[in-house]
Amino acid sequence: MIVVTGATGRLGGLTVERLLAQVPAGGVGVSVRSPEKAVDLAERGVRVRPGDYTDVDSLAASFEGARVVLLVSAATFGPEGVAQHRTAIEAALRAGVERVVYTSHQCAHPDTAFAAGQDHIATEGLLAGSGLAWTSLRDGFHASTVGFWLAQARDGVLRLPEDGPVSWTTHEDLADAAAAILLADAPVDGPTPPLTGPEALDATAVAVRASELTGRDHRREVVGDEEFVAGMVGHGVPQPVADALLTMFLASRAGEFDVVDPYLATLVGHPAARVDATISAAAATG
Repeated sequence: MIVVTGATGRLGGLTVERLLAQVPAGGVGVSVRSPEKAVDLAERGVRVRPGDYTDVDSLAASFEGARVVLLVSAATFGPEGVAQHRTAIEAALRAGVERVVYTSHQCAHPDTAFAAGQDHIATEGLLAGSGLAWTSLRDGFHASTVGFWLAQARDGVLRLPEDGPVSWTTHEDLADAAAAILLADAPVDGPTPPLTGPEALDATAVAVRASELTGRDHRREVVGDEEFVAGMVGHGVPQPVADALLTMFLASRAGEFDVVDPYLATLVGHPAARVDATISAAAATG
């Protein structure tokens, strides 16, 4: 059995759909905090069990019988998120799981300026020391972030801190990659090469592309780091989260996300998608 965590979220849900297109539903399980949100999967024959990253017993029960588990990274920054991953790894050991496949990030390295990258490299360290077979999916930056920017730019102006090129990668392609690794006879051991989209765009290039695709004028305006954080806090974002979000721009301006790698396309058997569809959908309604 393959068990997917976070299956009611976007990446986990898409990955489950990829799996169901290739294997019988009885060979797929999901571990979710709210089973009532996965009734449709249960009705299709998927095993649905409750599992919470803060409750090792619930996770161990939800992983029971799994050959491999897809551990979708927690939606929490810092030590709390790493602790949740540690709980999931302990549960996988208890349940006798053979391999954990973890959704990491392309910039997971000790010197990254990106706060989430520090969490990912710490989790990879936990996996390396666990005794489990493991694969770390070095996912490119989610293209949905571009969609969020454009949806917020109702006047067509992207007001963001200084940045650098990012190889935006769609959830659909990352789900294809996750499913390919989960189903592989000989999956990658340890970190994969970067799983990225086919081009790297900074915010200025995103604005230009949005203008081209929608016929509506978009432009980019640089705001200071402190102004950006203060604006986020003013809109109700907790200070630690706002500080962590800024680190994306610190890392991108240092060139950490300016990596385009062909591995994803080779793995999934089709070209990686450009970010154009995401831009068009968001810019048209922003």
